Amino acid sequence: MSLRVYDTLTREKQLFASIRPGRVGIYLCGPTVYKSSHIGHMVGPVVFDAIKRYLRFKGWEVNWIVNITDVDDKLIEAAARQNVTVADLAAKYTAEYLDCLHRFGVDSIDRFPKASEHIPDIIEMCQKLIAGGFAYAVGGNVWFDVAKDADYGKLSNRKVEEQTSGTRALEGQGKRNPADFALWKSAKPGEPAWDSPWGKGRPGWHIECSAMSIKYLGETFDIHGGGMDLMFPHHENELAQSECATGKPFAKYWLHNGLTRIKTKLASGEWADEKMSGSLGNVVSARELLDTWGPELLRYMLLSTHYRRPIEFTDEVLSNSRKGLAVFDRLTDRVERLTGKPLAENAPEMDQIAARMLESEVSGFARQVIGDKMRFLEMMDDDFNTAGAIAVLHEIAGDVNGFLEQNRAETTRHEDVLQAAAAAAQTLRRLGQILGLFRPGLPGLRAKEPGTVEQLMALIIQLRNDARKVKQFALSDSVRDGLKKLGIVLEDRPDGTVWRRE
Repeated sequence: MSLRVYDTLTREKQLFASIRPGRVGIYLCGPTVYKSSHIGHMVGPVVFDAIKRYLRFKGWEVNWIVNITDVDDKLIEAAARQNVTVADLAAKYTAEYLDCLHRFGVDSIDRFPKASEHIPDIIEMCQKLIAGGFAYAVGGNVWFDVAKDADYGKLSNRKVEEQTSGTRALEGQGKRNPADFALWKSAKPGEPAWDSPWGKGRPGWHIECSAMSIKYLGETFDIHGGGMDLMFPHHENELAQSECATGKPFAKYWLHNGLTRIKTKLASGEWADEKMSGSLGNVVSARELLDTWGPELLRYMLLSTHYRRPIEFTDEVLSNSRKGLAVFDRLTDRVERLTGKPLAENAPEMDQIAARMLESEVSGFARQVIGDKMRFLEMMDDDFNTAGAIAVLHEIAGDVNGFLEQNRAETTRHEDVLQAAAAAAQTLRRLGQILGLFRPGLPGLRAKEPGTVEQLMALIIQLRNDARKVKQFALSDSVRDGLKKLGIVLEDRPDGTVWRRE
C-alpha cells in the first residue's frame, strides 16, 4: 500500500509523492515563546516526530523545520509586565520548550530558526510583495492587500470579511481594507525594532513563517503542518503572501493536527469540554506532566488518537493510557523471564528468522506476526494513523501472550516457542520505535518506580508467600485484595509472583 495523506487544502486524501525524489521538506509552526510550554505545545512536535520517523523508515531523507516566534505582540506585552527584555524572556521560554521536547524524545527536528535572526529575509519578502502590487506601505507599516489575491481564503474556506487578525489594534493607520494584514509594523517607543526601508519596525507574525520556510525548504515544499487553530488566519495568510511573492504553490500538502481538549468545571458546577488554551487559563504544564507521568506514557497517549482528531485530556485518559502501555511492559518482562535474558536491541525480529520459523511447528504464529506487521504499516500508510498502528501493537501483544499460553511456555520452555515469542516481541518493539516508543533512554512505566517501591513490593510479596506456605490463605488473600484496592495487581506465575499497577 502506498502512503496517502489528508490534505487540508483539497479536503481529500492524496497519494504522497515528494517534490524532490527521495527527499521530503516539512515545516511545522512552533511556539510564540512568551510563557511556559503546556501539553498542547507538545502535540504537533510529537505527531510530526512520528511522521518523520515513518518517512525515514520508508526510505525518504527528511528535512524538518520548526520555527521559534521570538518577535510578537504577546512577547512584548509579557516582557513589559515582568519588567524584563523581550530577548531575555524569549530566551528563557525557548530553553524551556527545547527541554520539554528533549524529554519527550522529540529529537528529529533539524533546525529551529528564530524570527529575530531572519529580519533581512522578511524585509526582502515584503519588498517583493510591494513590487508585485500585492502589498503597500503607509505610515511605516506594510500591509498585504487581500483584494489583490483572487485565491485568498482557499485554505480555510472563509470569506475576506471574516479576516479580523490585527484590525482592531491597527485600525485607521492607512489600511485600504479592514481585512488587510500587517507584514511589517512600525515600532512604538521601547519595542524591539530593526531598520527597514519603511523606518524602524518589526515583522508581522505571518510573514515570519513564510520567510523562514522558504529560506530553508524552498519556494515550494512538501508538508506544512500545524494545529487546526492556526488554519485561519495564520496559515491562510502565509499561503496568500507566499504564493503572491513567488508565483508558485507554497506547500504541496497541508496537515493539521487536532487540538487538545480538557474538561473544565464551570461556575455553575457543571463540566464543560473545551479547547485547552492560554487565553482560557485551562492549560496544563508540560513540565509538570512529564515529572508526574513520564514521557513514554504521554507520548503513547498523544499518539493513541489519530492526529486529525481532538485529543481529550483527562485523568481517565491518562489512567487508561497507563494501563495500555503497561501491556507492553508486562509482555517484555514475561519474555525476558522465560528466555532468561534481556530483549537486546540487536535481537532478531520475526522477519529475520522467518525462513526457519516457517519450517517449524510455530509456522502459523510466525505468519500471524508477519501479517500483523504488514497491517501496522498499512495503518501508517493511511494518513499516518498512529492510533490504528498502536491498536495493531496491542493485537501483537495479545497474540504473543496467547501463543505462550497455548504452548504452556512457563512449564515446557520449548526452545522454538521461546525464540518465536522473543522475535515477535522484538518485532513489536521495532514497530513501536517507528512511533518513537520503546526507545532506549525513554523509560517505560516500571523504570519510573523508585527503588524503595520495588523493595517494599518485594517484601510484601515475600510475606504473602510465607503466609501461603503455612496455609494462612485468608491472610494472603487479604494482602492481595488490599493491594488491588490500591491499584496494584499481583500475578502468581509458575516461576514466582510479580506485581504491576492497574
